[in-house]
Amino acid sequence: MIKMVATDIDGTILGYDFVFRPAVKKCIKDLQESGIKVVLVTGRMHYATENIAKTLGITTPIVSYQGGLIKEQGENGRVLYEKTLSPKRAKEIIRWAKENNIHINLYMKDVLYVENDDIAVRRYTGERAIPYKVCNFDDLKIEHVNKILAIDFDDAERVTGWVNYLREKMPELYIVKSTPYFCEITNNEAKKSCAVKFLSNLWGIKKEEILAIGDQNNDIELLKSGGIAVAMGNGTSELKSCADFVTDTIDNDGFVKAVEKFCKIKV
Repeated sequence: MIKMVATDIDGTILGYDFVFRPAVKKCIKDLQESGIKVVLVTGRMHYATENIAKTLGITTPIVSYQGGLIKEQGENGRVLYEKTLSPKRAKEIIRWAKENNIHINLYMKDVLYVENDDIAVRRYTGERAIPYKVCNFDDLKIEHVNKILAIDFDDAERVTGWVNYLREKMPELYIVKSTPYFCEITNNEAKKSCAVKFLSNLWGIKKEEILAIGDQNNDIELLKSGGIAVAMGNGTSELKSCADFVTDTIDNDGFVKAVEKFCKIKV
């Protein structure tokens, strides 16, 4: 019996138009009313996820930064789990990005910093309604870094090259593509699998009682945490190879269909 649904957001329950389909909203409501915990597990920052949780009526702690932060909702929400980048490694990555003319988003203490107010950050933040601060990174005290995100909206192969290079250069870190254009860099224990395991232990939920669902390569770790691992129909081939079941696409309510199949509730 499923007691917890751990779900990615973008491309899984949130469409490419950044709108929640009515069937998805109803499905999540029905899950919670049936006593099944629904947990958002995302690469987004916590700040940018709270409104999504409110929109969906989800009250469980949010897993953000690929699993690097588990925090309760609300102004006084408690931090339950946190893993950050070391200042030394963060500074090395910042230097590497500057030397190679790479746009990076720097997340510290759940605040987004950028050096250039360019099209990359405006596109990223505009689509997600996220505030950001523009400053010279040399003027910042680099500490408590939740995540560094390297972006190239025009060249997915360039992003793949960053992932391969950084994995070889810094094997102790967690480095993954979360979309074809995003290279995510976090602490090695900032993984979706680590966060879901923490919550399942906290709540006394067994692995076989968890349904995990996502669409991108950063969700491979998420799928590892579930007794039932579901890939979206619009997911990557790498993710699908790790799944127990491949559901329909985001445009065809794949999340809802997976819930109907495995959670034994009619939505």
